[in-house]
Amino acid sequence: MRYWLGRTGCSATARVCCSDGKAGCSVSGIGLDVCLGLSRNVALGQLGEVGHAYTRGLVERAMTRERIEKSIGITRTERWLGALCERTFLGMWSYPSPKRDDGKELCDLLVAFENTVVVFFDREGQHFGNSERDFRILWERWRREVVDRQIASARGADRYLRSNRALFLDAECKKPFPLSIAREQITIHKVIVAHGAAGACKRFCSENLSGSLAVCYGASEGAPDLPFVISLAREDPVHVLDSETLPILLTELDTVTDLTWYLQAKTAAIQRYDAIFYCGEEDLLANYYLNYNDSMNRHFIGTTEPGVTGIAVAEGEWQALLTRHEYIEKKKADRRSYFWDALLHKSGENALAGEMIGDADVFAGNSPFREMAKEPRFFRRALSDGMLRAIEQFPDEGDSIQRCVTFLPSFFKGKAYVFLQLHHPVENDESQAYRAKRCRFLEIACGAAKNKFPDLQTIIGIAIDAPKLNPSTAEDFLLLDCRNWTAALAEEFRQANEVFNFFGSANLRMRTETIQNFPRSRE
Repeated sequence: MRYWLGRTGCSATARVCCSDGKAGCSVSGIGLDVCLGLSRNVALGQLGEVGHAYTRGLVERAMTRERIEKSIGITRTERWLGALCERTFLGMWSYPSPKRDDGKELCDLLVAFENTVVVFFDREGQHFGNSERDFRILWERWRREVVDRQIASARGADRYLRSNRALFLDAECKKPFPLSIAREQITIHKVIVAHGAAGACKRFCSENLSGSLAVCYGASEGAPDLPFVISLAREDPVHVLDSETLPILLTELDTVTDLTWYLQAKTAAIQRYDAIFYCGEEDLLANYYLNYNDSMNRHFIGTTEPGVTGIAVAEGEWQALLTRHEYIEKKKADRRSYFWDALLHKSGENALAGEMIGDADVFAGNSPFREMAKEPRFFRRALSDGMLRAIEQFPDEGDSIQRCVTFLPSFFKGKAYVFLQLHHPVENDESQAYRAKRCRFLEIACGAAKNKFPDLQTIIGIAIDAPKLNPSTAEDFLLLDCRNWTAALAEEFRQANEVFNFFGSANLRMRTETIQNFPRSRE
């Protein structure tokens, strides 16, 4: 089977625009239905009355929000799973131990993002220890309890989720599950995390480098197993991870989009081939990274060679990938992308704590944060770079009112971000009147972006006081849905923008960049 990495990785071309100028006075509202969420860094009581009825309504509605209390898991491995998923999917979309309408646990952890759901079942079995008994007997007992029973539970959870029955956060069924799941179009990925076999696996086979379980997808489930090889059916596939492969998968694919793409590619391969065998999930992940479809701009599992009915991924593919130049460069490049994650993590904590001000329902409906969370890891580099570059290039002098607006395209067609920095030598975001003006400036900047780039359907606005001159600042987030953009709205925003001239300045600069998951060598 041919593997090649020369062109590996999704790539995208980004156009970045920046405009500098001085901010003027606020403009009255135009009544456009937008969704605004304010990440609060000051106590709600400090906000008081504001000058615009629009913003005052946001503050009043914020007072009714409640803190969302989540379980942290019961066992050591469940808490570990929860911590890994919290980092990968962020707190707003990851929930340990959700409950059915009878108060019983649905699964050990549920991730829900739009119409995609991942249910995790975590089980540890201490059957092996240092026993010298027949490995096959111990293996069969361990597999039945830790894997087979969890597969049955996962399929039960699948049926429950498709039944449209209610979900809750507590056994008393008093706290409804906060997320809205589009169940009529739901995609459910079932993941079993099986602990307790790594040491025995290594003792059984000295060639096993990590102690991870081998997996074989074939015509039927429960076929006679070799020790430490899990046989699974191709129909209605279940994913089996272990103590070694779970952290690798959730660290490598640490956005909801990246993990979803991988699970989709894996499911497609299971359906395409009569049989798939791999020595560990980490080796299958290496196969995924090592294969890339130019036309689809996606990684895939398997081969493009015709007539192939089955694939086998050998032991050591993952370890070999770790030493490749392209992989090392990817990990270096990814470091700066976590600036984007920090914005999301902070906002997620505020939302769960009930401290989010605004009319954006960040759980039940669309929100700026959900749009931000869709961005894949490699594209978060460009978004982070654009914001950090704009912050660094903001003027050093702080004795006048100044602004900088930056346009950042999304990986997804028809979506973009507007990043607005403001500086006022006297006022700051602890002033309710100033905060209201900043929100209004952001709204006008987003409308101006739509007028300049008519193909946009969704615009996410982010506004802060310039960090270069204001060491402590809170963020404003805005979601502008442009799908029903009319000539009247375009004209109203054009008139509102006459004072500011967002994206019309002579200082406008444009830059085109190509971003790749695995950066090409510079040699």
